[in-house]
Amino acid sequence: MDGMSRRTVLSFLPLTLIGAARAGTQDSIAVYKDPGCGCCTTWVELLRREGFAVTVTEGRDIGAARHKFTVPAALRSCHTGIVNDRYVVEGHVPPADISRMLKEKSAVLGLAVPGMPIGSPGMEVKGMAAQAYNVIAFTSDGKTSVFASH
Repeated sequence: MDGMSRRTVLSFLPLTLIGAARAGTQDSIAVYKDPGCGCCTTWVELLRREGFAVTVTEGRDIGAARHKFTVPAALRSCHTGIVNDRYVVEGHVPPADISRMLKEKSAVLGLAVPGMPIGSPGMEVKGMAAQAYNVIAFTSDGKTSVFASH
């Protein structure tokens, strides 16, 4: 075994299995964003720190993704994410709200933070007070409701 005893190899097995089990349960988010958008990049980094597996597709025509995933026009923002191939997340939605939606298995198409409110995740600006904003839940037939207020 090239210098490793059988006992050493077997001692790593539980850690390997635990890591594989955790990797299998990690929630994934496919993010569509403009390549020059810094606030979107900051939001993606925050998602990764919060434990989401994030892939990023950059392009100038994010509108095509929004149309494909039926994000209502009034709720559109600067980036679109698809969570676990099931839910749509539009704009600067806090990771805790995404986690809550997943935990509750919410019967919605997705969540959105319309516009780009100062103080929302990725939109923190030094010297500027955070704005109050709502996270809006939306369904495939266009119904909306307030999911969370920040």
